[in-house]
Amino acid sequence: MSKKLGAIAKSVWRPDKREKTVLNKRTYLNSINRVDQIWPWLKQNNGSVLAVDAPHSLPAERFTYAELADKISLAAESFRSLGVQNGDVIALFSENSPRWLIVDQSLMRIGAANAVRGALAPIDELRYILEDSKAVGIIVQNAKLWDSLGINDSQKKQFKFVLQLEGKPLESLLGWEDFLLSRKETKKLDNFTNITTTQSPLPIATILYTSGTTGKPKGVPLTHSNLLHQIRALACIANPLPGSPFLSVLPIWHSYERSAEYYFFSCGCTQTYTTIKNLKQDLQKVRPIVMATVPRLWEAVKLGFDDAIKQLPRSRKRLLEFAFANSKSYKHALRRTRNLMLVNKNFLQRFSALLEVGTRFPLHMLSTLFLWKKVVRQLCGGRLRFPINGGGAIAPHVDEFFETVGIELLVGYGLTETSPVVSCRRPWRNIRGSAGSPLPGTEFKIVDPDTGKLLNFMEQGLVFVKGPQVMKGYLGKPDETIKVLDSEGWLNTGDLGMLLFDGSLVLTGRAKDTIVLSNGENIEPGPLEEFLVSSPIIEQIMLIGQDEKKLGALVVPNVSLLISWAKDRGVFILEDFELLSTNKDLRNYLKQEINLLLSKRAGARSDERIGGLALVQPFSIENGLLTQTLKQKRKEIIQRDSEHVKEIFNS
Repeated sequence: MSKKLGAIAKSVWRPDKREKTVLNKRTYLNSINRVDQIWPWLKQNNGSVLAVDAPHSLPAERFTYAELADKISLAAESFRSLGVQNGDVIALFSENSPRWLIVDQSLMRIGAANAVRGALAPIDELRYILEDSKAVGIIVQNAKLWDSLGINDSQKKQFKFVLQLEGKPLESLLGWEDFLLSRKETKKLDNFTNITTTQSPLPIATILYTSGTTGKPKGVPLTHSNLLHQIRALACIANPLPGSPFLSVLPIWHSYERSAEYYFFSCGCTQTYTTIKNLKQDLQKVRPIVMATVPRLWEAVKLGFDDAIKQLPRSRKRLLEFAFANSKSYKHALRRTRNLMLVNKNFLQRFSALLEVGTRFPLHMLSTLFLWKKVVRQLCGGRLRFPINGGGAIAPHVDEFFETVGIELLVGYGLTETSPVVSCRRPWRNIRGSAGSPLPGTEFKIVDPDTGKLLNFMEQGLVFVKGPQVMKGYLGKPDETIKVLDSEGWLNTGDLGMLLFDGSLVLTGRAKDTIVLSNGENIEPGPLEEFLVSSPIIEQIMLIGQDEKKLGALVVPNVSLLISWAKDRGVFILEDFELLSTNKDLRNYLKQEINLLLSKRAGARSDERIGGLALVQPFSIENGLLTQTLKQKRKEIIQRDSEHVKEIFNS
């Protein structure tokens, strides 16, 4: 997986036999050059397999692959009848549903592209996307969203149509059923041989917009070639059989969910759309084999386990904790024997680990048979073979938890600008703490942020990536493109990381999130925050301190656990958040606890200690402080809690 050029660290995909075998099985993908061309093949080979189930959509819908392929062809004819042409851009503002998928694929069928965003995005952002993408048509989820956009009759005339996906359509809008009936007698587009393209090999398939955590979002045009790379390459990570249940909870318009869906549809999987609200019950109902989600949701699954443990009698709780500690140590020792560590162990260390594996194995097997199988069944249905994490780094304690109970999280890495996946841990090469090895055709290099010099293996610097999934540039923003993409196709990810000798990538922070203290020390907040949320009394935390003498922390506590924790230390507090957040004794104890945790972190530095903290209200999508993939919007959080920030650094 790696190639060493003198002292330069560079990682290039090197397939092993397992990857070659899987990739060679998917030969039908080699004969297509557009994403929508997967459907005729799927109809012919998996026509009776349930493709998609949306029990929570309005209306609830489900389609087999044959039915879905026919709907896509029908919708393509309707769009063509409405005047949509090759190269047109259509704005699509909606959350997950089969109808979203149908219009997405039917627009691709006729050579059009969509500019996508969720229905819950800020209205100003949606209006900006309409203007920036130069959309000639609009698809909205419901009447409420259309009203919120505030487009008057005069402005509406510039669009070829406005399609409302669900509910009774407004008088001036086109409803779903009427849309499907609007097609004229045209040549059908459902035959595989009839839809081979004569277009450029790189037509734009979709325009995704960055989250806009800093300034206005930028349009990222992704081509069919970009997306087809993902559909072909993700087989290296997971290769489910047709009919395998796939539970989808992330927004469909996001690049991570989008590529994951396209890939698992190409495998003939059965996809069920769920919501965060319904996730717990749908995990039991669907019992997925495949699931792609983000760190925050894996943390929520773990919290379900923690909450269940608290309800147990003391004797059973202690027994379970003992068994868990043994299995955790067993798995860690097993990794050391296989050299699945960030730093390889020598022979004596591996031999010592082998002895520990033998010692702990009997109890671990008993625990697996009588405990962990039941735990896994209760947490996620018991059949999860391909649990994929993306959209951010996973906290070490969450990663270790799932490993201990027998679920191997496959952590990947990517950006909207890279379609998005550029690397992922493989089932047979699952190095905890890494973001995995490059995908097929993908290269990494690490450079010094200040000098641009290529760095050695195990040296931290800026991560650059190159491959067929990388965008060609931002929409209408050449100056922004030049900042991140060079003439050779290398993309500056803005992330800090290093390469292991086997070519695996380890992320260590975000360049623009780096906190520079007044003494000149650079602090990467991400890894520290991931470490601190392992404390049960901390639900969310954001470190601050740019140009200050010491770090500070904005802490979202688990209120009930915090109160219990405080009472154990003799701090009397009332169960009122305002009173709780102003209690100085409580904050001092919590500061000491956080600093104690930080001091125990591997490689801890004296500058990585907080000088003060504030207890704040949660960060959520609804209050605009988390992105749709649950990443913190640091700028907005600091703005909301500006008074707390002043108090931390002025006290």
